[in-house]
Amino acid sequence: MDSIAKLASQKAVVIFSKSTCCMCHAIKRLFYEQGVSPMIHELDEDSRGKEMEMALKRLGCSPAVPAVFIGGKFVGSADTVMTRHLDGSLKMLLKDAGAIWL
Repeated sequence: MDSIAKLASQKAVVIFSKSTCCMCHAIKRLFYEQGVSPMIHELDEDSRGKEMEMALKRLGCSPAVPAVFIGGKFVGSADTVMTRHLDGSLKMLLKDAGAIWL
């Protein structure tokens, strides 16, 4: 759990993902299209991936990926991120975290 918090605070936007997950790909694209350069942690390519996946589930992320952190705080998975994008609140979170300037 501590490693998740430490990794999540290394950059304004951090996404825990799996390289084979289509929803993870969609969420990463969403952030890239917003002009954000997120830090991506591919759990299936990390030796501690299973351990981190269990920690994400304990945080309440179900499914475990994609798990999005903005400003070091857990925002949610794909459904929450897409809801925030559609209602306009995602952009404000990104601005407040310093991930975008406009």
